[in-house]
Amino acid sequence: MTRSRAQDPNVCGVTAAIAVIDGKWKTLLLWLLESGPQRPGELRRQVPGLSEKVLTQALREMETDGLVHREVHEVLPLKTVYSLTDFGRELSEALAPLSDWGHRRLQRLAKDRTAS
Repeated sequence: MTRSRAQDPNVCGVTAAIAVIDGKWKTLLLWLLESGPQRPGELRRQVPGLSEKVLTQALREMETDGLVHREVHEVLPLKTVYSLTDFGRELSEALAPLSDWGHRRLQRLAKDRTAS
C-alpha cells in the first residue's frame, strides 16, 4: 500500500491505520518504545537483523506519522533519543487487542500441531 493512499480520506479507517504500521519492523519498534525513550543503537541491539538504514527509515516515517518524537541533544557526539508521542501510545493501546488475538492464534496452532 502506498503512503499517499493511506492519507486518502475516502479509504477505510482500518486501511489508513494499517498503512501507518505497515512494514516488518514498525510494530516491534512501537512495542519496544512502550517501555520508554531509547536511542537508535539500543533499538538496533534489541532487534537482530535490523539494519541502521532500515531503522532510520522506519523511525522517520513513524515521526512523520506522529507516532514517535525525535529529540536531538546538542552534545558531541550528537545524542538522539526516540520516544512515543501520545498519538503513538494511543495506537499501541489500540493494537493491544489485536496482539492478544495473535497470541491466542499462536496457542491454537501449537495445540493443533500437538494434537496431530
